[in-house]
Amino acid sequence: MVDSPSINDVFEIEERLAALRAEFRGDILLPEDDDYDVVRSVWNGMIDRRPSLILRCTGTADVVAAVNFARENDMEVSIHGGGHNVAGKAVTDGGLMLDLSPMNGVRVDRENRTVRAQAGATLGDVDHETQLFGLATPLGAVTQTGIAGLTLNGGYGHLTREYGLACDALTEVDVVTADGQVLTASEDRNEDLFWAVRGGGGNFGVVTSFEYELHEVGPELYMFYEWFHADDGESLLDELREWTDSAPRNAGVLTFTAHIPELDEFPKESWGEPAVVFVGSYRGDINADNDLFDPLRGDTTPIADFSGPVTYSELQSIFDEDYPDGLRYYWKSIYLTEVTDEVIDLMLRYNEKTPSAISTIDLWSLGGAMGDVPQDATAFWHRDKPFMLNFEANWEDPDDDDANISWAREGIAELEELPVASGRYGNFPGLAEDPAELLFGDNYDRLVDIKTKYDPENLFRLNQNIAPRRSGD
Repeated sequence: MVDSPSINDVFEIEERLAALRAEFRGDILLPEDDDYDVVRSVWNGMIDRRPSLILRCTGTADVVAAVNFARENDMEVSIHGGGHNVAGKAVTDGGLMLDLSPMNGVRVDRENRTVRAQAGATLGDVDHETQLFGLATPLGAVTQTGIAGLTLNGGYGHLTREYGLACDALTEVDVVTADGQVLTASEDRNEDLFWAVRGGGGNFGVVTSFEYELHEVGPELYMFYEWFHADDGESLLDELREWTDSAPRNAGVLTFTAHIPELDEFPKESWGEPAVVFVGSYRGDINADNDLFDPLRGDTTPIADFSGPVTYSELQSIFDEDYPDGLRYYWKSIYLTEVTDEVIDLMLRYNEKTPSAISTIDLWSLGGAMGDVPQDATAFWHRDKPFMLNFEANWEDPDDDDANISWAREGIAELEELPVASGRYGNFPGLAEDPAELLFGDNYDRLVDIKTKYDPENLFRLNQNIAPRRSGD
């Protein structure tokens, strides 16, 4: 039983909140406030945590006030950007939730080919502004995703093979550190901090704005999007291995196993059947009679073919409806040096026995520009891996939590036994149960040094945490 606060405690809390309100412009929400339950909710419906206090920041000054308040009152801090971290790290139980979602401004600098976006912006917010000028930066593949967590943990998307990771496109960030300082980090200012935030997650402070390099993309490109019977999966995935070796960088494919949804776009007799799906894009001459993706099909006839010219914004949003707020999610990934026969067999087997028909197993074809950057040039370590496999458990009923989480964990555990598999990706972390060393490889010790410099008391620990060194370590 939790004791009720004494009258002296109540007065002290009210006094502290009064002082906070004097320097904080955004909304301050307590558990009894009307909007509290709405604001504390995050994308993953499996996460149900109750902060003691929610501070909805309007700008950097509010973030400084919030960080100072948390530090001075010894409160656990969670940072909510887009709220899409699968492990639910955007919300704390009993601590202070720092909500950046009201900070979603985006400004394009056409002359310098850059875009600056605040930390509460989503991919869709950024694409909306940059595509006005036929420009884009390499972000993810679902428009509701927040840019902050995506970028700080690396950031894969449709443009990765050509332009690298989201964190590779960064030219500058603004960061509020644990002591309440506001620092700008770039290649020539606070270089160690800039190195760390490019792949090191939210360990080093609250990044309030991101500046990215832009590239000419779209507005129209070619989308390759076809569904096939899983009976053809072995031959299709075998073709994928060869295609990836020779594909140009301005083309890419995400492959996944799935079950055919009960939608009019698919033949009714195929509903519910296991399937293998290709979704990719080509940003060359889309009007040319090219056969770039033909080898992936081989002689196989698709169940459904949605390929053709689309706008870049349409490509970015094709999966939006598949990942609504409130569905239950458990995603966990592992890197592959090769797609072996054993990997193909595992994908098809686990797709057959998934407890949820809306779950998928995703094979990301990587390589290209991200591999041009040395592994120690940024905190992001797994640049040398040409593939990543992600178990994407998606389901609706809370009673099915254990079955779906076990399905994904068992699949990853079986993969881990193969010599071609290793590592983890910070944006698909399960419930963040694995050690951080699996994410950061040989960059880990340097990250510990930088963490110790900027956050020696580990204020920012609700993440794939890099613990600072203690005296005597």
